[in-house]
Amino acid sequence: MCARDIKKNELKPWLQKQWVIPPQANADFVCAMEDVLEVYTRPYDPARPVVGLNELNKQLVAETQTPWPVEPGQPARFDYEYERCGTANLFMINEPLVGQRYVTVTEQRTAVDFAQVVRDLLEVRYPDAEKVVLVMDNLNTHKPAALYQAFEPAMARSLINRLEIHHTPKHGSWLNMAEIELSVLGRQCLDRRIPDLETLTREVAAWKHARNANTQAINWRFTTPDARIKLKRLYPSIQDG
Repeated sequence: MCARDIKKNELKPWLQKQWVIPPQANADFVCAMEDVLEVYTRPYDPARPVVGLNELNKQLVAETQTPWPVEPGQPARFDYEYERCGTANLFMINEPLVGQRYVTVTEQRTAVDFAQVVRDLLEVRYPDAEKVVLVMDNLNTHKPAALYQAFEPAMARSLINRLEIHHTPKHGSWLNMAEIELSVLGRQCLDRRIPDLETLTREVAAWKHARNANTQAINWRFTTPDARIKLKRLYPSIQDG
């Protein structure tokens, strides 16, 4: 199995955007950040796989006129007008240490949709895992309570008992490797007009199969010691006395 390194310089685009990190010392941020970074140092354990989860909204857009196809010396041409056809939601599941990802397309983003994805994660993707170590952000639907909105209490509790949840800090989505996979998906598959849920599901499935076929583990190389140097301004100053 090959490994694709995520190095410190590859994180620069995220770190340089002021809206993704707090502007000043923030104990809540660094506590959650170091918690996630510790998770990423763990060796591969099939009984406790480390999995990232994130989601993305996609505007569905249809053509109002038939595009002109590619011809020798001419690129494909699309009319500037388009028709809005609603939105869809994409849930990204990424297991970085085996280089596999799964994408679920839903019509909407609700707590129940999230709960269904978590159940699929535990019962279909990782049925034999003792616990799934789940890294995700603090989106309002990304809560264990969502499972009680979707399932009977006994089912909800049994699923929660198989989760070890680690939340990325607010403004720290770059710490979730599933966020990086969504960025790749956006560039390679979603950067065009897609008219409906059926087409989106088909295109995303084709992208997933192609990307998973070139299995590459992700070697996350941004560590807590790096953070304490590179992101020193995020750490509160300790006052003696």
